[in-house]
Amino acid sequence: MNKVEVLIEALPYIKKFAGKTFVIKFGGSIMENEKSKLAFIEDVALLKLVGINVVIVHGGGKKITEMLTNMNIPVQFKNGLRVTDKATVEIVEMVLSGKINKEITGELCKHGLNAIGISGRDSNLLKAQKVYAYEGNSKVDIGFVGEICKVNKNLVNDLIKDGYVPVISPVAEDEEGNIFNVNADYVAESISSAINAEKLILLSDIKGLYKDINDEETFISNIKVNDVRELIRQGAIDGGMIPKMECCIKAIEEGTKDVHLIDGRIKHSLLIEVFTHAGNGTMIRW
Repeated sequence: MNKVEVLIEALPYIKKFAGKTFVIKFGGSIMENEKSKLAFIEDVALLKLVGINVVIVHGGGKKITEMLTNMNIPVQFKNGLRVTDKATVEIVEMVLSGKINKEITGELCKHGLNAIGISGRDSNLLKAQKVYAYEGNSKVDIGFVGEICKVNKNLVNDLIKDGYVPVISPVAEDEEGNIFNVNADYVAESISSAINAEKLILLSDIKGLYKDINDEETFISNIKVNDVRELIRQGAIDGGMIPKMECCIKAIEEGTKDVHLIDGRIKHSLLIEVFTHAGNGTMIRW
């Protein structure tokens, strides 16, 4: 009966989201955990089989660092951004658009999905412009690190229309053909906004938002954009969570209906969040 009740609870959500598009950012330590990764692949397969379109954007920072270390290339960060010289960006592209992208694509194909792995450089999917880090008021050049300024939404929509699950690596080019490493959260946000996705889901190794990170009782399951801004102003959201929240706010302001933060370490957390009343992460809405 418990299994039947779960299916009945899921039914209205399946009806509501059939034909809609979810953009999912897959990242964090869950990419290194085989059980978590398998659960994610199974969740995506089920979403697709009940008629929900899925676009995946993946990260891969740990694998990049491992490869750079093995090749004796210095690993540096400024304000959380990887310092990316010419040698580093070539490794970034090799790891993200090669090994990681094809592993995810292959696993999805094993589950009967028409997954297709592409880079942000393919068919001008993503155009980037250079960004800088800051130390105080001083601008610091960190090399080939960019932000998205243009998305070829027609390519994404065409792939979705033809029944594919696009798996996108966060590598882009500028107008001169220079390659840039781009934060996967912001790539997912840019794509989600461009195609007016139903949901942007950031799946990583954090549960979601808290009013007090040290008090589990203050966990926030549902919050509006203006309330997120207020938590930032109060200092309840700080550090590395601020750019992540700014990314979520931007997604909603630019056309995404809802944004979800989900802990991918919890088995089948994606399905729990989407198909149950309570969910298990934080939903941010207008």
